[in-house]
Amino acid sequence: MTPQPQPAPDPKEARANGKPALLVVDDDPLITDTLAFALGSDYEVYACESRRDAIELLRQLPVAPALALVDLGLPPSPHSPDEGFQLIADLLAHSPRMKIFVLSGQNEATNARHARALGAWEFVAKPSDPELLKRLLARARELPAAEQAELAGASPALAKMKSQIAQFAPSPFPVLIEGESGSGKELAAASLHRLSPRASRPYLTLNCAAISPTLVEPTLFGYVKGAFTGATANKSGYFEDAQDGTLFLDEIGELPLELQAKLLRVLENGEYQRVGETQRRNARCRVIAATNRDLRRDVKRGAFRADLYHRLSVLTLSVPPLREMEGDKLALLEHFRRLYAAQSGAQPFELDRAALERWQQYDFPGNVRELRNIVIRLGTKYAGQRLSAAELEPELDTEEAPPVPGGGSNLVEQALRQLERGGPFNLDEALNGWERAYIDAALRLTRGNVSQAAKLLGVNRTTLYSRMNSGEAK
Repeated sequence: MTPQPQPAPDPKEARANGKPALLVVDDDPLITDTLAFALGSDYEVYACESRRDAIELLRQLPVAPALALVDLGLPPSPHSPDEGFQLIADLLAHSPRMKIFVLSGQNEATNARHARALGAWEFVAKPSDPELLKRLLARARELPAAEQAELAGASPALAKMKSQIAQFAPSPFPVLIEGESGSGKELAAASLHRLSPRASRPYLTLNCAAISPTLVEPTLFGYVKGAFTGATANKSGYFEDAQDGTLFLDEIGELPLELQAKLLRVLENGEYQRVGETQRRNARCRVIAATNRDLRRDVKRGAFRADLYHRLSVLTLSVPPLREMEGDKLALLEHFRRLYAAQSGAQPFELDRAALERWQQYDFPGNVRELRNIVIRLGTKYAGQRLSAAELEPELDTEEAPPVPGGGSNLVEQALRQLERGGPFNLDEALNGWERAYIDAALRLTRGNVSQAAKLLGVNRTTLYSRMNSGEAK
């Protein structure tokens, strides 16, 4: 039977039927219509054809869908995964707890590795069986929402960050938290508030990437009745509601340039105005901002105001990537293993000695978020079982390259350790692994933008695509 096009639900209307929301992003109307028809009895399906449409829709929804099906080949480049990778990063910036299933028929091995590193929940090759998707989505719904350890671990890198948090917490000055995607910047912000004298006061969070640019100003500063269409009554903003507590501005690099000046004014003299009024009000809250972007580079490009950057970075806190927290990989494994086993009612899995060694060797390019997702997958597939390294390996994406050392003697030492372990070794595969590591690193730094990644690597876009999709960078 040919599926009939399903009317898209109105994002402005509250869902009264109690069905969970599901975002489907694919530029093929036949696929979106088929999925809406097949999944519509269990989900409120929101279908979009492009990354831009998906982000615009999410900004209109009062609550982001907990689940998403995303095609990698989206316009304007349907024959490359560029837009799909970017959308994964955008969705998780908007809603870090969203569980994203990637649908793609393109170069599964390479794309699956990068999609998971970006934070995708699972990779499903096309053509996708709707019944299989139903089972995967149902299983994902049963699993607990994404949670992270309370800065679990005792590595020197984490100990340094904890020491800085304790040092910065009592201060009234802004803090800029820098770190890669999935590293736990929001945990650092919450710790700064909890350890501060403001701990009993409000703690408000605004994700600058998750809100329409036209709504940022009224959300932050409030508005008066009649200030714009739909302003039917006076409303306070986050600066007012935070009182003398803390306001956390996540993804601050996404703040539109025209609003950066108004935020700077608040930071400089504490003054702001509701939209549509002339009365000056005073902000008393402390501002903490976070970003996974290089704001210094954005300042040089004119994409971020230099004066605002210097105001925000009075105190700067760097959240270390997981690859710099070697001992903490086991602490986080234990935390999530027991957390999800307790919440799901299943027996926790175990890793044998060889699997634990492999766990320690793995680089976790997606940081704590990737580690958490791997633990969830293992707990679902192997509840109560003891896993070998061979059983663990497929969950780590075997195409992943060894970590990139600082160079020199460190590189020699790493080579010695690898060769001393014995077992099969192939020099060509090792060299290809280094190439893959740099490609994945560049894609992570540019949030999946292939053009920018090519510039970082000193190659043209065509060459990078070729290496990503050929045997040279599988």
